[in-house]
Amino acid sequence: MGKVLDKMNSENPIGIMDSGMGGISVLREITKLMPNENYIFYGDSKNAPYGSRSTQEIYELTSDVVDKMLDRGV
Repeated sequence: MGKVLDKMNSENPIGIMDSGMGGISVLREITKLMPNENYIFYGDSKNAPYGSRSTQEIYELTSDVVDKMLDRGV
C-alpha cells in the first residue's frame, strides 16, 4: 500500500473500473459531483459478466486493471 500512497497527490486522475454495463452511468454522476477532476475509465465488457467467474479469476482480472491504472498515476 505504501507504493500507492507515495504516488498519490491532488493532480492524480480518479480511476473508475466497471465489470459490466453500468459504469458509464456511474462515471457520469461522479463527473457531475466533481467536474474539475480528471478520470480514467476502464469498462471490461470483454470479460463481463463477472458473476459467473471464480473468485481467483475475478481477482486476476481486477488486479491487472488496477496495476494498469496505478501505472497511469490513478
